[in-house]
Amino acid sequence: MTLTLSIPPEIEQHLDLKAREQGLSIEAYALKLLSELISAQEKSTKLVNLLQSWIDEDDVQEQQETGEYLIQALDEDRLSDRKLFPSELKGITW
Repeated sequence: MTLTLSIPPEIEQHLDLKAREQGLSIEAYALKLLSELISAQEKSTKLVNLLQSWIDEDDVQEQQETGEYLIQALDEDRLSDRKLFPSELKGITW
C-alpha cells in the first residue's frame, strides 16, 4: 500500500536526522517507527486483557489466601523485627 502524507517541515527535519543516524531513508525510518508503535500497542492490549481476565476471575477465596501469604512473607523476610503489617492495624491502615 502506498500512503502519502503531508509532514510539517520540523517533523521532516527530525525524521531525516534520525533516519540518517540509523543509515535509513526517511521512508524506511517512518515505517520502522509505525511498526514499533503498532507492536507496542498490541502488546499493551494483550497485557490489559490478561490483567482484566485475572480481575474477572471470581475466586475470592484464592485471592484472600494469596494476600495473606504475601503479607506473612513480607513480614518474615525483614531485617528488622518491626512488622510491615502489624495485626493490630489490620482494617485500619491496611
